Amino acid sequence: MNKTFKIYAVIFIVVMVILALLEVNKKEVTDWRKNFDTNEKSPFGLFIFDHEAKDLFKNKLKKIDQTPYNYYNTHKKESHNILVVETEVDTESWNKILDQVSNGSDAMLIVSQIPKEVSDSIGYYDSEISFADENVLKLTDKKYKNDFIKLDKFPSGRGFSYIKPQVEILGKTVEKNNSDQANFIKIKFGKGNIYVHCEPLFMTNYYLLKSGNIKYAQDVFSYLDDKETIWFVESNAKVSRFFMRFILSNPALKYAWWVLLGGLVLFVFFNAKRKQRIVPVIEPLKNTSVDFVKSIGNLYLQEGDFHDMMAKKAQYFLNKVRLDFLIDTQNLDDEFAKKLQLKTGKTIEMINEAINLIKKAQDPYAHVMKEDLARMNKLLDEILK
Repeated sequence: MNKTFKIYAVIFIVVMVILALLEVNKKEVTDWRKNFDTNEKSPFGLFIFDHEAKDLFKNKLKKIDQTPYNYYNTHKKESHNILVVETEVDTESWNKILDQVSNGSDAMLIVSQIPKEVSDSIGYYDSEISFADENVLKLTDKKYKNDFIKLDKFPSGRGFSYIKPQVEILGKTVEKNNSDQANFIKIKFGKGNIYVHCEPLFMTNYYLLKSGNIKYAQDVFSYLDDKETIWFVESNAKVSRFFMRFILSNPALKYAWWVLLGGLVLFVFFNAKRKQRIVPVIEPLKNTSVDFVKSIGNLYLQEGDFHDMMAKKAQYFLNKVRLDFLIDTQNLDDEFAKKLQLKTGKTIEMINEAINLIKKAQDPYAHVMKEDLARMNKLLDEILK
């Protein structure tokens, strides 16, 4: 074993030890992802709801980790309730659920995005998004007028913008600067009913632990009849947080990983005995792009047409906004400024100043100075960072 091999071996061992120490000593951080997992105690998990669900449904709740398609193929059920909470469901499974509802069962879908299979079957409506930081969920029934829940952390802001006459509105989202929008509806389907609520956050740990919020959840589920409820959940297997959990959880990837490590060890072992021959130095081709850009810039400065330069810079910036942030740039109004501020994270003052300079650049009769060009160039580059 020569000196080179020892060096490689030490480096490899040190790297693995560092990775292990980082994994063991990493600080616990709050996971604000909307996972809707019944095992998760993070803010947007469903651990609390899962714990209280038996009492909420009077011990008539049954959790199923099969797909509705597989479950109903092997189980013949009388009239019952069906609950789906922000879970991936395939087309065949939705058809099975709709078959059960048409035969007299009731289904409650608490999902932020309405599946096309459902909307096509029960009536067409759009789902829209609000960007408000806070909103309030209320029910339309007068007996529930004192029961509401305030969403102050990452509300989805989803609602139904078009409702057919036969659809009954049971709940709405209330915001300060926007009109109320329906978020909880009921549709008669065959012999049963379909309830759709498009804001599942009210069931998460963060909101259920706040005083008084549990009453809103009780009111929502009170629309279901007092009978057996089938809750279709995803697999309840506890997910490891180890950074290589995905690779090690798949047999093929796990074997490939060990083969890779073994190959690296063999490579280092045999390569250490060989000396790399001298590689001739080849001068790379010179990149003249920067010189070309400098030359074009000098021509513009010599002409002194700052207005044209500002117009081209504004045109390039708006094109980047359309491509990278998917924001319509036809109207540079307050709504455009708000969307750009949300996408970039910059201050609204910076955004508004940049918009004023862009409008000045687009005005063929505006008087433009060199300082205007420099300021706009600095602001637009800062926004696109």
